[in-house]
Amino acid sequence: MSSTRAPRQRRRTAAGPSERGSASIQMVLLLPVLFAVMFLGMQAALFYHARSVAIAAAQEGARASSVEDGSGGAGTAAAASFVAAAGGDDVLKSTHVTSSRTTQVATVTVTGTSLSVIPGWSPFVRQSATVPVERITR
Repeated sequence: MSSTRAPRQRRRTAAGPSERGSASIQMVLLLPVLFAVMFLGMQAALFYHARSVAIAAAQEGARASSVEDGSGGAGTAAAASFVAAAGGDDVLKSTHVTSSRTTQVATVTVTGTSLSVIPGWSPFVRQSATVPVERITR
């Protein structure tokens, strides 16, 4: 039994033959945009995390400095210890902690730079916390 089939005819699609390779061109154009959005999202997350660690360290230092027998040095040590426990240079690089205490308030400031996925750029982070000094009134 021999069957004769008619040769298959090419079906023309709506795109037509002149659209061949357009998916490759679209990927070449859209892939850098996709990567830029991903890197910017990651950079924003790293900066937000570093900022959160800096404000938490400043608050911890201010609380330690504001107790009745506290000092500015105690606040500085508490804030530096908090940053080290939160990840140290893996979270907030080049950390610098300053503390001041008056009879009314204790202030601790934490500065440093966030990690960066963008070469050559290190976002600066600076957070301060001020707490009233504890005192006994009679």
